[in-house]
Amino acid sequence: MNSSTQLALLLAYSVGLTLFGVWVGRRVRGSADFFVAGRKLTAPLVFSTVLAANIGAGTTIGAAGQAYIDGVSAWWWNGAAGLGSLVLAFWIGPRLWQAAADHGFLTAGDYLEYRYGAVVRGLLASLIWMGTLAILAGQLIAGAAVLTAVADIPRPVGAAIGGIAMTVYFTAGGLLSSAWVNAVQLIVLLFGLIVAVPLALAAAGGLGAITATAGVPATFWDFGYSSGPGSGYAFLALLGPAFVISPGLVQKAYGAESQRAVRLGIGAAGLAQMLFAFVPLLLGLAARHLHPDLTQRDLVLPTLLVQSLPWFIGTLALAAVFSAEVSTCDAILFMLSTSLSQDLYKRFVNRAASDGQVLRVARAAALVGGLAGVLLAVRLPNVIAALSIFYSLLGVSLFVPIVAGLYVRRAGTPEALASIGAGMATLLYLNSQPWAMRSIWFNPSLAGLVAAALAFFVVTAVRRGPESASM
Repeated sequence: MNSSTQLALLLAYSVGLTLFGVWVGRRVRGSADFFVAGRKLTAPLVFSTVLAANIGAGTTIGAAGQAYIDGVSAWWWNGAAGLGSLVLAFWIGPRLWQAAADHGFLTAGDYLEYRYGAVVRGLLASLIWMGTLAILAGQLIAGAAVLTAVADIPRPVGAAIGGIAMTVYFTAGGLLSSAWVNAVQLIVLLFGLIVAVPLALAAAGGLGAITATAGVPATFWDFGYSSGPGSGYAFLALLGPAFVISPGLVQKAYGAESQRAVRLGIGAAGLAQMLFAFVPLLLGLAARHLHPDLTQRDLVLPTLLVQSLPWFIGTLALAAVFSAEVSTCDAILFMLSTSLSQDLYKRFVNRAASDGQVLRVARAAALVGGLAGVLLAVRLPNVIAALSIFYSLLGVSLFVPIVAGLYVRRAGTPEALASIGAGMATLLYLNSQPWAMRSIWFNPSLAGLVAAALAFFVVTAVRRGPESASM
């Protein structure tokens, strides 16, 4: 009875969000509204849409599952994302916003072409499109895990339900719909999970009982522990750079009404996420005490909420988790639709495309991307595996060209291509080596980032040499 009620409430919640997003989408009149919300987002709206986008599959279900396995060092998943957001808020975002306001940029690709040319824009847009499908699949895996825990719904069906909800309301209104839907989702998300924490701790017998949990590893209470590239403080290398230059977050910065709104909105979101990091951590620790025999990390949080909390509170928290996955999905569809429509279609296929044509392609890209994400969600093993693909790719390919482009004025196409090539080659090589993936001290994402930076500045120095000699 309770499972049926919980499922009905979750489905009703999804339908309500979808209808609200479609209603807001009626205000979209062109691509500027769709892509950057007419550059009218206030600091509170920037805060809510960034935080809601950043709290997704990895930061809820993934982080709780990580805490269940590794212990308190799972804080670093959300902590690293929050630190990256602070860098975006105070150093990178305001500069990008000003460039977008001065030159009318709608996507990260517009900025990349302005700095490095069409080849770099096309290459990175293609890489982002492929990598983004993996992170979309990760969110849908997490949403499906909620429905599996509630009513034993198979992953393909659960992924399809989440995919339909986020695709319909995003396709209707783009960033404008996302910003307002995210504000509603954030209220449900924070309230539901924060209420769940004390009840879960009480069900486990309190912090004292949790710290006495039997059978945990010796490193379980070590905040600075890392078992390898996808654990503990190593998340700094995987997630920190990605949350500084993620195209979806950059576009949310573009949509702000001023540089001040960027600093206040994204800065507050970064701080809030670092505090929120304790929520899935505590829930994962409680689950380890109450349900010590779970074998699927993606079911840790949903199982705790369904089996260890009063059904009404559990349902509220489940809605919060489901809300987190859907709100992050729309940020991902943002990257998919804009990279295909603005960065690839208009730039390379139909340069004379009208505003209406670009908008139609963006919406079609979101539909195709949503379907592809659902199909991929069936194939990938878990949330962390899916998200790691995207964050690694994003960090080694995009971080150096965007950040260095703001500060190294003479850098051009050769520097960007060298950086992308060196970063990707290093990442792909090391990910194919078992010794690199098992190492506590070696991180393929960090090595790829270092290789990208070295290549960028070596090419810069080489190209400046002849210029200096000729002066």
